[in-house]
Formats: sequence, C-alpha cells, structure tokens
Amino acid sequence: QVQLVESGGGLAQAGGSLRLSCAASGSIGSDNPMGWYRQAPGKQREWVASVTSNGITMYANSVKGRFTISRDNTKNTVYLQMNSLKPEDTAVYYCRALSTGSWGQGTQVTVSS
Repeated sequence: QVQLVESGGGLAQAGGSLRLSCAASGSIGSDNPMGWYRQAPGKQREWVASVTSNGITMYANSVKGRFTISRDNTKNTVYLQMNSLKPEDTAVYYCRALSTGSWGQGTQVTVSS
C-alpha cells in the first residue's frame, strides 16, 4: 500500500501562487495514475486534476488554465502548481493514487481576498 504525504499548503493572497507536493512512501510506479482532489468547508470532496501514466493531464473546468499537475517518478512525487489563486480555491487538498485508491492526509490551502 502506497502512503502519500502532501505538503506545500498555506495562506496566499488572491492572484498568488502555491505549489503542492505529494510524496509517496514507496514507488508510485510510472503506470499509476495520480490525482489531486479538494474539499472546501461544508462541501463534498471534488476532483481537481489528474495525470496518467503516460503524462496526459486533465483538469476540472474550475482550475483549467490556472493549475498544472505534474509528476516526477524518480522522486516518487506528484505536484500541483496553483497560479492565479481565488478565494474559492480555499480547501483541504488531497492527493490520491488512482489505481490503489490510497489517499494522503491533506494540506490546507487558504486564499484571502
């Protein structure tokens, strides 16, 4: 079972940037698709972005053009670069290994207006 640990969250101003990292305790494997999700207070967890084994990326409409997901299999790490942040991006962000269903513990992102 892969264990995932997110980091990089914090407080940002609207229009600012943050970069989240998701480090796997074991090899995430080049064939394991990875995803980022988020959960805002009082709302259901929602999918944000994912990257397939061959590097194809997909994004929710709400973040398309602002967020970039990437992976470095040599470092067993997945990243989420978040630019042009908006207050509505405030949430706990989670990474997930999509083949195994493993979740990280989450990292808080707060965007002030």
